[in-house]
Amino acid sequence: MTNALDTTPSTNDRIRHDLVGLKMPRALEALDHIVRRLEQGEIAALEAMDILLSEELTLRDNSRIKTALRMGRLATIKTLAGFDFSFQPSLDGDRIFTLAQLGFVARCKVVHFLGPPGTGKSHLANALAVEAVKAGKSVYFCTLAELIAALARAEREGRVQERIRFFCRPALLVVDEIGYLPVIHGGGNLFFQLVNARYEKGAMILTSNRGFAEWGEVATALLDRLLHHAVVVQIEGSSYRLRQHAELMPEHLRSKASITPPTLNAPSRPRGRPPKNGHPSATA
Repeated sequence: MTNALDTTPSTNDRIRHDLVGLKMPRALEALDHIVRRLEQGEIAALEAMDILLSEELTLRDNSRIKTALRMGRLATIKTLAGFDFSFQPSLDGDRIFTLAQLGFVARCKVVHFLGPPGTGKSHLANALAVEAVKAGKSVYFCTLAELIAALARAEREGRVQERIRFFCRPALLVVDEIGYLPVIHGGGNLFFQLVNARYEKGAMILTSNRGFAEWGEVATALLDRLLHHAVVVQIEGSSYRLRQHAELMPEHLRSKASITPPTLNAPSRPRGRPPKNGHPSATA
């Protein structure tokens, strides 16, 4: 009796030809193994079709995610599974995993991660962005300095509105490191224009090592929009990066280690009387 599912070479050749025409490389690669399992009675015909299509779909989904991560400038991939919640007891893990369900993206909310350097703000922002990419959401990740530099350059070239439209396209815009570097003159106004353009139209994640009152020019006329429909996550803890190198520090200094970035001291004045010509003398 002829097998109901003909697996003669001619049939396999036709299937291969069709898979090539349909541009299904992973299914083509898996075909021989699936056919062998089918012939040996390990799987049924419908299961074989399901496996073949699932293999191809997985490949395409992985390719889509890889491309989206690159376009979103997520070169370093962080995950929630890789975050040490036990090291930050002030952080509500359930709240973070609720955010990972991406309801805030659908509702165009702003998520703020505030806390000292090294406490995991950028990690969490990156991880949520990765979750959004996996869910098919468009994402763009940048620091505030990079964002304002791009807008300032576009303003000089007379195309700032075009650049603002570019930053409005992603469903989720992540702006990292607010407060780490001083904002250039006029940068606060440029950031305001972008926030105003995205207001209630696109979700954002912002990270900062400073409270809102310390944002300086960036905070001017921004907070009403940034805090409306907002989720504020305050992280109060020690630096995770500092903990990783704790063994290199003397025991009596570990508990006193600073978790804030050092300030630059003003250059000290040279000692002694100034030279008569008003210029410092050259030294060898």
